[in-house]
Amino acid sequence: MDESPLPEPPSGHVVLAGGREEGFTSLRRPARPRAERYELGRSLRERSPRSDLANWMCASDRTDPIEQLVEAHRGRLDWLIPVRVGRMVASPYAFLRGSANLMADDFATLAHTGITPVICGDAHLGNFGFYASPERELVFDLNDFDEAHPGAWEWDLRRLVTSVYVAGRQNGFRETDCADAVHHCVHEYRDQIGHLAEQPLLARSFDTVDVDDMRKAASKASFKEEIERAARRARRRTSDRALPRFTEQRDGTARLVQEPPLITRPSEEEQEQLAEALDGYLNTLPPHWARILAGYRIVDIAHKVVGVGSVGLRAYVALCEGSTPDDVVFLQLKQARRSVIAKHQHGAAAWHRHQGQRVVEYQQALQTVSDPLLGWTTVGDLQYYVRQFRDMKGAIVVEDINASALQDYAGICGYLLAKSHARTSGASMIAGYVGGSDKLDEMLSRFARAYADQVEADHQQLVEAVRTGVLPAVTA
Repeated sequence: MDESPLPEPPSGHVVLAGGREEGFTSLRRPARPRAERYELGRSLRERSPRSDLANWMCASDRTDPIEQLVEAHRGRLDWLIPVRVGRMVASPYAFLRGSANLMADDFATLAHTGITPVICGDAHLGNFGFYASPERELVFDLNDFDEAHPGAWEWDLRRLVTSVYVAGRQNGFRETDCADAVHHCVHEYRDQIGHLAEQPLLARSFDTVDVDDMRKAASKASFKEEIERAARRARRRTSDRALPRFTEQRDGTARLVQEPPLITRPSEEEQEQLAEALDGYLNTLPPHWARILAGYRIVDIAHKVVGVGSVGLRAYVALCEGSTPDDVVFLQLKQARRSVIAKHQHGAAAWHRHQGQRVVEYQQALQTVSDPLLGWTTVGDLQYYVRQFRDMKGAIVVEDINASALQDYAGICGYLLAKSHARTSGASMIAGYVGGSDKLDEMLSRFARAYADQVEADHQQLVEAVRTGVLPAVTA
């Protein structure tokens, strides 16, 4: 067959999975029959055997991981880099969370099919969680899209199964337990991608996972209890409950509390620039939500450090007040940079006019329901996306679960990753490639074990770099 499974795009177009072009012109073309796309995916095994997915060997010319970490620090706030290093040095799992760029570079050297839906780009266990739907129902889905981009579906699955294996080892589980959790993750991915491949494209866009679905997916009482704890925590994370925690009264007005270095106050000039940027952000919202937010006024803005991989990028929280002091909304402005996936793509697929817009639109593509206040803006030369800061976000604490719970949780994440990939097309080809046997499960289990070794070795290099003073680290 042809060396490339997908045709090259004409200039100015983006080819999506299945060979569809982005834009309304694609509606004029007949869709390739589903059975044909399935067989096309199946035929890719000849060029990219599923057995190749098991392989990982560190190349002799692989860039030093400390150099890659330093490269990722370019453009970040210098005074927060020790905080980022301090968070990543804490454990191999924390290191994994902050090293999406390193994994993208490694995975780009590995065999893949060439099927490129929109991918999360940072699909690990910690990037799934609870949040509020527009109807204020608690749903569970992928919830971090800073690196979202058209890319190889295998990269998302590789990163997810590696996080499963690393988390299992960190919790002291046996190697067989870690492997079983990976098997369950990939099995659920295969099963769901095969199911969705049979569904109409539009029908794939309506499936959600809520607390009841999570309970049903849990086979062990201990995991059901963790789901309930996480859901309770998430329901408490709302703007009105955050008001006394994050603010103090000053001259009769609420002000965001400062907790250096994690929460700090921008200069008056910066605050004015951010306020103007939030005015511009309203233009990126649907008219209804723009009108609603226009009824609020900005009371205060602070810089607030978030996450692990994002530490050092600009991230601000704006306290907005309505007609009464207890009618508040917290908005988060988070700096958006080029995805770590982008440099491994070519042509139009690697270019986006606004990185904040990229994050928002791909989040809406990958999630079944999204924050209705998602938008984007620009401050000077920097691009941002904007979202609610407290919209019932919550996570399963991986460090608190046992081996059977990890298996359940890994399966849910595999299921959700398949759902996200299928929403942007390519499901039939992926389903044809992965097939109905457990071969993919076994191959990726072998890969996860090998690459978990690599993550631990890279983390140890970071530990040594901190010990010898090559990199500064603080705990915060």
